[in-house]
Amino acid sequence: MEVTMPRNWILITGLFSSLLLIGCESPTHDSDDSNFSSHYETNRPGTLAPSGSSFESSKIHALFAYFEEWKGTPYRYGGASKRGIDCSAFTQQAFLAVYEHSLPRTTRQQIKVGDKITLANAGHGDLIFFKTGSSRYHVGIYIGEKEFMHASSSKGVTISSVDNPYWSKRVIDVRRYPLQ
Repeated sequence: MEVTMPRNWILITGLFSSLLLIGCESPTHDSDDSNFSSHYETNRPGTLAPSGSSFESSKIHALFAYFEEWKGTPYRYGGASKRGIDCSAFTQQAFLAVYEHSLPRTTRQQIKVGDKITLANAGHGDLIFFKTGSSRYHVGIYIGEKEFMHASSSKGVTISSVDNPYWSKRVIDVRRYPLQ
């Protein structure tokens, strides 16, 4: 009995450690697979990118449709699926699905691209960046009316107000990306 206890403990500990590592691993995609729906079941097409003459209103509608699919998904650092997603993966996947535009994976990479604009000039689909710690950053998608959608560490995928005292004093940048 004493011989099997340590062996079982090592086996259980190894299995648990493996599961933790799998949960933190970002999913991989084939280079020609631009559809992130492989993370979860969905009936939507591979892209929500609008087309046609009313592009502006179509992209706003598509962005909110995308948000509704992800609303309430828990936050998970390094996550990129319905089991848990971090802020930069949410913005990256939303831009690919809604605008067919590729963004870098991390917040620090996303803040380096696009055109810098003021918060007063922000419009639907611009990215808004926050400094949330000495070396921690956060990103969300501006949706107008001083609101942004993002993957919050406390609420999951949600919509928050830039006027909220927590967020208002942490805004550090707003970026606009060339969209079709």
